[in-house]
Amino acid sequence: MLYYPKFILEKTMKRDVIFVGNRLILNEAFEHYILRSIKNHLTSIDSISYFEESDKGLFLHLEALLKNDSKLIIVTTKNTFTIVGKLLSTVTADNQILKEQMLIPSRTCVLENGSYLLNHNSSEINVLLATEGKKLPPILIEDESRVATIHLFNEELVNAQTLLEPLAQNFDVKLEFSELVNGWIKIRVYTRKHGNLSQFIASTRGLMHHKVIAASNIAAFIIERLTTHQKKLSFAESCSGGLLAHFFTSQSGASSMFDGSLITYSNTLKANWLAVDDTALESYGAVSAEVVVEMSEGAMNVSFADYALSISGVAGPTGGSETKPVGTVYISARSKTAVHTERYYFEGDRNYIQEQSVLMAVKMLLNIDRELFFS
Repeated sequence: MLYYPKFILEKTMKRDVIFVGNRLILNEAFEHYILRSIKNHLTSIDSISYFEESDKGLFLHLEALLKNDSKLIIVTTKNTFTIVGKLLSTVTADNQILKEQMLIPSRTCVLENGSYLLNHNSSEINVLLATEGKKLPPILIEDESRVATIHLFNEELVNAQTLLEPLAQNFDVKLEFSELVNGWIKIRVYTRKHGNLSQFIASTRGLMHHKVIAASNIAAFIIERLTTHQKKLSFAESCSGGLLAHFFTSQSGASSMFDGSLITYSNTLKANWLAVDDTALESYGAVSAEVVVEMSEGAMNVSFADYALSISGVAGPTGGSETKPVGTVYISARSKTAVHTERYYFEGDRNYIQEQSVLMAVKMLLNIDRELFFS
């Protein structure tokens, strides 16, 4: 069994997810789709557990979870759907019945297209029959919690906590902080019994003017803001390999503000597609401030966009040098009136360095036109 607990906040009911079946563990793309669907439905997830088909620890895990109030989603395969039903019947002192050609606990209160919901004491249990390549059955658990997400930019984590924790007490809310990259803090805001989310957010905006964006999804927020103002965005990527474009195109509506991106790994394509000067490439190297400045200019010129971002770096695990070690990344953000270029050093494996590069580029985009994005 693999078990990944998260920090549990002061909530009346936990939200837990269990995957049961080898096929779910092996198929990462399908697993990610399932988790996205669940996260879009629930306000949060407190724990995610993975069990192979023959894992005898599942019974004890179910028994332990159901001793406390829980909203539990169990994702099964064709091979484990009936097994889970039997275990739930045993844990809840129930028996199974055949309904719509499925064996399910008799106390099931809702059954819909491969998904059933039952109650046990103060817990809700939703079992889903997931099939690769098919749409996930409907999630039947309703989540009544009140939660909001805000993003705070250009502020130190310690300062943010010092400023916002007293404010949170005034409005009876609970805060959870995570620094995505330096100067970008994601804050989850949970209401307590008499909490006031909207007043807390309004007060936070007043306290930290031009630093706060109240949105759960920054990519969707940028898409909406650029679309509203009829602005376009383009990219020139090297070490991020298209991940910056994916950050936006994974969201609906991206086509309204994004025409495309150029992924130029080689110096030849940097020169031919983006008009990066050969002298800059030879003198400073592809991973340099001089080159990313020309990359962002080239991306804007070929796309006629209003904003352009460019990234070039050493994502590793090889390719680093004494002067440009693995994790060295240059990013340039450009509007029609300004350009800003920075050198960063990120730590982690190749994928995490790429992901941090993308997040920092997005932060630089927001800062290049603060009036548009923070007003």
